Amino acid sequence: MSVERLQKILAQAGVASRRAAEEMITAGRVAVDGVVLRELGSKADPLRQKITVDGQPLPGPEAKAYWLVHKPTGYVSTVKDPQGRRRVVDLLPPEVRGRLYPVGRLDYDSEGLILLTNDGELAHRLLHPRFGVPKLYRVWVAGRPSAMAIQQLREGVIIDGRRTAPARVHFKGGTELRSKLALIINEGRKREIRLMCEAVGHPVQRLVRVAMGPLHLGELPSGAARPLHPGEVTALKQAAGLISGCKPSGLGVKKSARATGGRTDACQNAAGDDRIGPGEREGRQGPSGRDGRPGGRGRRGQDGQPRPEGRQGREGRVGQGSRGGRENRRGQTSKPSGRGDKRS
Repeated sequence: MSVERLQKILAQAGVASRRAAEEMITAGRVAVDGVVLRELGSKADPLRQKITVDGQPLPGPEAKAYWLVHKPTGYVSTVKDPQGRRRVVDLLPPEVRGRLYPVGRLDYDSEGLILLTNDGELAHRLLHPRFGVPKLYRVWVAGRPSAMAIQQLREGVIIDGRRTAPARVHFKGGTELRSKLALIINEGRKREIRLMCEAVGHPVQRLVRVAMGPLHLGELPSGAARPLHPGEVTALKQAAGLISGCKPSGLGVKKSARATGGRTDACQNAAGDDRIGPGEREGRQGPSGRDGRPGGRGRRGQDGQPRPEGRQGREGRVGQGSRGGRENRRGQTSKPSGRGDKRS
């Protein structure tokens, strides 16, 4: 390994997430060859230099682990909680509980997908807006948002003096008392969706994260956990740009099969009524066609009817090579040609 930034080395060693590693460095807990370094730009070579955290050398390389947890309400998504509340890491099996940390956070009252891993580089890329990995949420809000309120959410609202990044927002139905929205964002500001909805006059009543890039919550019960399949890990690395030739996904924009190796993001393929994709446009009634009629683009004749199967002449002409008039083409009685009359 070449010279790397200290926070990246700590994250890759599974000590902590990159953000937590930065806090360790500034707190003076990290030393290189016995010298405490507090500068976030400090670099080191872990193969040639001795790096310690709280006086203890870095652990040797450990196998990376990736777990998906369906966080219920009433849990905090931090490794430590001074108030002693239940933690999302408590939902993991005991043998992996102590060495994994959450990728991002969900509020105490929020539910849904939480990824836990010791892969610091992947965690960093999944969270940083620069890499554009989208997150899909189902959100129930008070009241019925107007078209103007929906547009404000899409364009961004001002929170703490900063405008939120553009979001994809779809109204999924509701009443004057309660409505359901689907939001795709790639930022991770604290309580962002709750503050966004509150800013347009529709406080959040329930919030569930259902997808992060290609990773989907699926049918995992609330409070349950499972390890990721190898294909899911590969798809996450593709979305985060860790595998060459794959670009990060944008705000729910479906990439071509060539760009993603045949993969589509879960934010595009979210289950049920939360499917969000480029086919969902104004005036469309599904993937059938612009007028909602089933079937693909079948060839039609000049009269608008489907052409018959096989090569039977153009639009039902009577006889191949006949030079009848337009009535021939519509399958009506053929009109005798002038040449035939003269010969007879």
